[in-house]
Amino acid sequence: MFKIAIDAIGGDHGCTPIVDGTIAALKERKFTAILVGDKEQIVSKIPRRFKKYIEIIDTKDVISMNDNATNALKRKESSIYKAIDLVRKGDADAVVSAGHSGATMSLATLRLGRIKGVSRPAIGTIMPTIKKHGKTFVLDVGANVDCKPEHLYQFAQMGKIYMRAYYGIKNPKVGLLSNGEEKSKGNEQTKSTYALLTQKVDSFYGNVEGSDIFKGTTDIVVCDGFLGNVVLKASEGVADSISIMIRRNVKTSPLAWAGILLMRRVFKALKKQVDYAEYGGAPLLGVKKCTIICHGKSNKKAIKNSMFQALKILETHISDDIENALKE
Repeated sequence: MFKIAIDAIGGDHGCTPIVDGTIAALKERKFTAILVGDKEQIVSKIPRRFKKYIEIIDTKDVISMNDNATNALKRKESSIYKAIDLVRKGDADAVVSAGHSGATMSLATLRLGRIKGVSRPAIGTIMPTIKKHGKTFVLDVGANVDCKPEHLYQFAQMGKIYMRAYYGIKNPKVGLLSNGEEKSKGNEQTKSTYALLTQKVDSFYGNVEGSDIFKGTTDIVVCDGFLGNVVLKASEGVADSISIMIRRNVKTSPLAWAGILLMRRVFKALKKQVDYAEYGGAPLLGVKKCTIICHGKSNKKAIKNSMFQALKILETHISDDIENALKE
């Protein structure tokens, strides 16, 4: 039975959604959850019948969003440090955190180590598309601000392995994010990367634009972490803004309200498709052990799905496949 170490107090809303999400996951799958955080806060939230599946590592130190990620190595009593150290020592198989993403990434890279052949681990995230059941895996979305072409080549390889193992896509298409589809578009980094991917990635589609992410033109889109994070945050902002605008217009129009009632099922399906909680967290690909980085505002559903995500990564041996692919 797999063991997952969980930063139980690192998220924006304390331990409640994290503990609730863990219990929701345990209702559907059996694994050992190791909750790292304030024991006094955690223990009262665990129903008696789940206590045999849950261990608690007591600590009250948490790295807040305002703390500097570079200090994470010094904070050995922090919840994320202790959670990652459990994986490093072999007491847990994976780590899930909704805490400080920079601290999680730094500690996972330095304490767990990079997979042989990986220069830079990358954070990947799933984006919804207009295709039915379609998904686009975008990486990197924040781990590496500055990248060389060889880093983006490694992202493409790791992305292909993830989509093949996780979603069963036999030969995922790879796109390179640029400001135009033509191979002459982009900056020097993009042009050099285009040449490298053309040579080394058999399923390389070519350049793609931002809109292609949501069209599902390719299964994978690679970019540096600066550009990827801008895309991610802009997408979240658009989704939230559209939701607010719809509600505002509905309030001022009885006809619109009637339309919403008639199309309730459609809107419910749409909300599910664009809800980040449905996908869980973002895997940090390229480190030796499974690391899932969740949104700070993750709710119960997002945490539950992050647990399932970690379990599937463990079951499919994605880290071993990445090492073998880059060795070749």
